[in-house]
Amino acid sequence: MTILDLHASLSAHPVPDGVSSIAIDVSDPNSVSSAFSTLGPLDGFVNLAGFMSPHQSLLSTPLEVFDEVMTGNLRGAFLAAQAALPLLQQASGAMVNVASGLGAHARPGFGPYAAAKAGMISLTKTLALEAAPRVRVNAVGPSAVDTAFLRGGEGRETSDAVPVNLQAMVGATPLGRIATPDDVVGPILFLLGADASFMTGQVLWINGGGYMP
Repeated sequence: MTILDLHASLSAHPVPDGVSSIAIDVSDPNSVSSAFSTLGPLDGFVNLAGFMSPHQSLLSTPLEVFDEVMTGNLRGAFLAAQAALPLLQQASGAMVNVASGLGAHARPGFGPYAAAKAGMISLTKTLALEAAPRVRVNAVGPSAVDTAFLRGGEGRETSDAVPVNLQAMVGATPLGRIATPDDVVGPILFLLGADASFMTGQVLWINGGGYMP
């Protein structure tokens, strides 16, 4: 297993024994090319990169903020998918993109991020068509997971403020709690594995019943 992440994230969280790591910045095409050039055939690839946009209306969102969010969440995911796909083709592997419930269930204040994740869902479906039958491409769409991501993103400047009302979200979630990382890992492993061998172009919504498309 190999983890690709920002240098700052890798420095802050040493990887477990037996796991290798490569520094990457998905906003930089040269960094993406360099990172993937060191890898061989891939059985699976989890495309998880990005950060939450500041909580504000689209009307008040500066262009530079919109561009930064789209670059980090959609353009970066595209570059990573483009680099990973040839390596997945060599091993007939599977890709799982990490989108968000906001990509289909828009809420006020998260416009750039929601637009980027809607783009990620569309990207997933197009990749699934173009990569078939050798490579499967699916996505997960989690609700909020209370990690550093909600406070700005790993490897970035973080804040103690959380842009969502977690208690209100708990109250609106039939399963009565906020998602944990393990809640998302399980569905990702399922989509990567043989039990999902006839699934491609799909989105698994992980939200405790808070959104049922």
